[in-house]
Amino acid sequence: MRIPKSWVPILTKKIVDNIISKELVKPTVPIEKLLLETEGLILNELAVEDKLNEEVREILKNHTSEIEKSRLDYRKLFEITKQKLVKERNIVL
Repeated sequence: MRIPKSWVPILTKKIVDNIISKELVKPTVPIEKLLLETEGLILNELAVEDKLNEEVREILKNHTSEIEKSRLDYRKLFEITKQKLVKERNIVL
C-alpha cells in the first residue's frame, strides 16, 4: 500500500511511541532526533518505490504503440513489470 508523504510524521510518531512504550528499545538520543531520523528512513523507502514506478513508466512508454495495438491493460502491465523488477532486484516494498 502506498502512503501519502504527509502521513509520514504521524506514522513515525506512532511507530516510535509504540516501540518505546513496549520497551523494545531504550532511546539513547533525544526523541526529536529519533523521530527525525526515523522519518528520514521512511521517506527514503518511499523514494525507492517512487523511483521504481518512474522506471516502469519509462519502460512502458517505450512500448506504447505495442500496448495500444494489442489493447493491453496498462495498469496490469504496470503491476507485472513492477513486480518483475522487484523480484529481479530483491526490493522490499
